[in-house]
Amino acid sequence: MPSRTTSRRWLALTAGVATISLAACGGDGGGGSGGESDALADVTSDVDCADFEQYGDLEGTEVSIYTSIISPEDQPHIDSYKPFEDCTGATVNYEGSRDFEAQLQVRLQAGNPPDIAYIPQPGLIETIASDFPDAIVEVSDPAQSNVDEYYNPQWKEYGTVDGTYYGAPLGANAKSFVWYSPSMMEEAGYEIPVTLEEMSALTEQIVADNPDTKPWCAGIESGTATGWTATDWLEDYMLRNAGVDVYDQWVEHEIPFNDPQVVDALNEVGDILRNPDYVNGGLGGVESIATTSFSDAGLPILDGNCWLHRQATFYQANWPDGTDVAEDGDVFAFYLPAVTEEEKPMLGGGEFTVAFADRPEVAAFQAYLTSPEWSDVKAQLSGPGWLSANNGMNPDNYASPIDQLAFELLTDEETEFRFDGSDLMPAAVGAGTLWTAMTDWIALGTDSEKVLTTVENSWPNN
Repeated sequence: MPSRTTSRRWLALTAGVATISLAACGGDGGGGSGGESDALADVTSDVDCADFEQYGDLEGTEVSIYTSIISPEDQPHIDSYKPFEDCTGATVNYEGSRDFEAQLQVRLQAGNPPDIAYIPQPGLIETIASDFPDAIVEVSDPAQSNVDEYYNPQWKEYGTVDGTYYGAPLGANAKSFVWYSPSMMEEAGYEIPVTLEEMSALTEQIVADNPDTKPWCAGIESGTATGWTATDWLEDYMLRNAGVDVYDQWVEHEIPFNDPQVVDALNEVGDILRNPDYVNGGLGGVESIATTSFSDAGLPILDGNCWLHRQATFYQANWPDGTDVAEDGDVFAFYLPAVTEEEKPMLGGGEFTVAFADRPEVAAFQAYLTSPEWSDVKAQLSGPGWLSANNGMNPDNYASPIDQLAFELLTDEETEFRFDGSDLMPAAVGAGTLWTAMTDWIALGTDSEKVLTTVENSWPNN
């Protein structure tokens, strides 16, 4: 089964017309670097091999990569390795698989691991470290140095298991955003809210001024993953109302899943999602949220039937071809505000590189993937939707203003970044009972405390 983060992103890609390079699941594996396109030649023409001298002469060596990122989203990854290959002499062999998560563990069991795997959730790093301690290799020293220099310390925590650092950051995503129509907001004279109280006031003002529309539109239908978008709402409000420390306790099950603070956060989400005066613009009533596809949920903004849609930056893949995503365009997004303007919690996710060999070329390649040089190349090759949390890269290399905004927040020292909670929880909860419970909460109107108690009772005993 695909990983949770990967499954969600694949939905964003397949539903949208635009091509966006995000971790995905489906299709056949890739291969080594192919022919050089004009775009690749343009991006790599200014590469200075002096930046690669630190890796040494690796002529004749090979590094194997195994990942869930497959065609066509694999090509920007494959192309981004060319500077490393050209400047060091090493060859990087890329393999993507729709069965990545299951097959990686099969390969580890059989003693046939790749040199490096791209892991889309910290929980899987913990599983591998526990089940295959003799196979997994600590992050190389040069890669660790890069992470220490260029990344928020939280990223290192998510790749660490029992004090040993196994997973170095690769890509990132940012979820704490609200999409809107700049022209609708301007014509109505509305300001972008900078606190939750202001956002509530804006919601009420929209209701009062626009009886034929709804302020919010939402959708949580996502096939076998139905409910995941609702969990993101809960996680965002846990970060804002309860704070990052309580959020961490909740994710680690150090407090009950149905703790009063969690109930309060879910009820506040319900003040929007279960209020028939607020939802579901252009789509139906409250119950329609459960049957509206994640990929379609924000589209009523373009028709003027809905004003606001809370969703990650990668939702930009779902706007129809030709949609202008800009501060003065057809759609844009603002940061989902916190209780005060000064607080900056950010919900997000990402991928990590985990090594299973300690050869010099493997250590060097892992270090390259944590460098600003790689992030700069990858951003230019990927187009809108791909993010890095590497604060040493040049944000001008992002094609999308949304990505530039997300990068600014991800790398702001004041931002309190937290990984998607359901990706950190046991799979039976995070990708099981929590999704189902949140769906019942919307579709059946089940009481908040009751659905959270159901999840609490499902938490594994070990």
